This record gives sequence, C-alpha cells and structure tokens, in this order.
Amino acid sequence: VQLQASGGGLVQAGDSLRLSCSASRRTASNNGMAWFRQAPGKERLFVAGISWRGGDKKYADFVKGRFTISRDNAGNTVYLQMNSLTPEDTAVFYCAAARSSFASMDKAMYNYWGQGTQVTVSS
Repeated sequence: VQLQASGGGLVQAGDSLRLSCSASRRTASNNGMAWFRQAPGKERLFVAGISWRGGDKKYADFVKGRFTISRDNAGNTVYLQMNSLTPEDTAVFYCAAARSSFASMDKAMYNYWGQGTQVTVSS
C-alpha cells in the first residue's frame, strides 16, 4: 500500500484545513487508518484513527472537538478535517495504514506510512 497525503499549507490561527490521504490500492479499505503528526524536534504523535468500516474513531485529547477523521473506502481516501487551528498544531502530518482493521492509537500498529504534508499555523 502506498499512501499519498495532501492538503497541508500555511494558515492563520482559527482557520481550517482538510487533509486527504489517498491509498494506492483497494486493500487499504480493509485496514484501520490514522493520522499522526510530528513537530520539529519532537516525537511523532497519534492524532486520529478510524476503523476500516468507519464505525470506530479515536482522537488524541489535544484535537478532540476540533478535528474529524473520515474515510471513503470506495475512493480509497481518508480525510482529516481540522478546525480552529492553533500555532501548536504546526507539524508535518502523516497518514498511516494499520496492520489490522481497527483504529489504534499505537504507532507500532501501523506498517504503511505516507510521505507527510506540512501544516503551518501562524498566530
């Protein structure tokens, strides 16, 4: 599975962005998917995850109520809608496909990673 993340950019605090992650083949529709982010000099952190049917979603506490993950299995695409962005959200955002069909917060459960898309939020 190859993953291609897109949709990042430079925005102001309070703005919104929608990230997209396109998978190269339909197999990804059977996998749990997630978004992680990594700020400069910091570890890669879980942001949001979704099960393959979309019925189970998990969020990091720092994005609850602001970010929404969704997926379109017919289009092999996972989305991350990000609202009320703050400068603390500045990071490279990565999409990932899990080994299983579940939505996991554990980075070790993901074995396919996209190249990342930069999100920069100015104050």
